[in-house]
Amino acid sequence: MASDLLLLEVADQVATVTINRADKLNALNAEVIGALGDMMAGLRARDDVRAIILTGAGRAFVAGADIAGIAKAGPALEALARTGQAVFDAIEQGGTPVIAAVNGFALGGGCELALACHIRVASTAASFGLPEVSLGLIPGYGGTQRLPRLIGRGGALRLILSGDRIDATEAHRLGMCDVLAAPDALLDTARALATMIASRGPVAVARAIEAVHRGGDLPLGEAMAFEAQLFGALGRTEDMREGTTAFLEKRAPQFRGR
Repeated sequence: MASDLLLLEVADQVATVTINRADKLNALNAEVIGALGDMMAGLRARDDVRAIILTGAGRAFVAGADIAGIAKAGPALEALARTGQAVFDAIEQGGTPVIAAVNGFALGGGCELALACHIRVASTAASFGLPEVSLGLIPGYGGTQRLPRLIGRGGALRLILSGDRIDATEAHRLGMCDVLAAPDALLDTARALATMIASRGPVAVARAIEAVHRGGDLPLGEAMAFEAQLFGALGRTEDMREGTTAFLEKRAPQFRGR
């Protein structure tokens, strides 16, 4: 059942979602992608969730797409790509920050899923790669677009055209992951970061994500104007009044997301 494909734990305003298909190295098929889209949408609507950690069961984050399903798809591959892109886009553009806790293999669609998350924390035992060209394909869930924007065109083309796999240290050097952690400290490291983010003003966090992602596609002058617009809108929120008042009163703020 779809409910068995994802495990969910919510504590201290942080949701931890575990892709639970360890026997298949958490490979993405249509059922997993659909379940992930539904769960992420549900979590974004919850008042008690202000940050999300996404990880995988066993020794893989996600070791790619389900190749058997892809082999049978034929002309339906475009529809498959668009479905996956829609789910990954919703993760990236949603106002609830998502941290990928990359515990092992992040290959193909798994690498693309990690790239769609806002922050990537990787185990030193993790590995990354986009091996689709070895199957006569290209990345189809956003990898050809997100990776160049993250690490530059040359580095992205080297990885995409070679299909090479790199370790977490090299991924960190390139900027594909943001934080490295020892394998036994991965989830604690991700939770500490998620808890810190969850303690901040949730409306401001959502607007910061919007400013970075939408502003990155605009000319600098328009992006600055967009930032100022969001900055001004936050000045009318209860959270801004609470945050500034708490600072002046030397106490911890109690944000309500309004």
